[in-house]
Amino acid sequence: MAKTKEVNNLDNSTEEKIKEAARSVFHQKGFAATRTRDIAEEAGINLALLNYYFRSKQKLFDIIMLETLSGFIHHLTTILNDGKTSLEKKIELIASNYINFLSGEPGVPLFIMSELRNNPTGLMGKLPIKDVVLNSEFIKQYQTAVENEEVTEPNPLQFLMNVMGLVIFPFIAQPLITSISKIDNQQFSQMMQERKKLIPVWIKAMMKAK
Repeated sequence: MAKTKEVNNLDNSTEEKIKEAARSVFHQKGFAATRTRDIAEEAGINLALLNYYFRSKQKLFDIIMLETLSGFIHHLTTILNDGKTSLEKKIELIASNYINFLSGEPGVPLFIMSELRNNPTGLMGKLPIKDVVLNSEFIKQYQTAVENEEVTEPNPLQFLMNVMGLVIFPFIAQPLITSISKIDNQQFSQMMQERKKLIPVWIKAMMKAK
């Protein structure tokens, strides 16, 4: 029994090591440019062992893509569906949570964008993001704010795109920003931390702009 448990733990450890390696390589190179050999080398294992755990690159990619999307969307849906926070507080939480998340995973936005462009109806069909957003507490709060003339933009998706764009775009454009500004990665990270406070201020100003 003890030996079986030890083998299972070893199997889980090896599987997680492969997934972590695949996540790193896929996020950096994308699906098309990644070879299974690249993942095996990143994981420090031979190709036969990788194929034993995951039969194909496509299967491994689907797992990583679904986990990446789920993690990315989880932050958003949790905030949007919190009935205890105000609309303005939701803006603060989106800015703060996503800047923290993307600071640790800066390659995620480009990875998601490039892969969804190649297969827009594939994995997104497995995630109920449309229903989650459209039926969220955020939408109800926003519609109430429009009715009370607290917000001038009638379309909540336009508003949400503005918030997410202000958060995500700098991470996509990081090489350009650091080159133009002649700053290093540490200084860029500091700028992103400053945006946690700046983005809610900008969005609140846009909400009330006539």
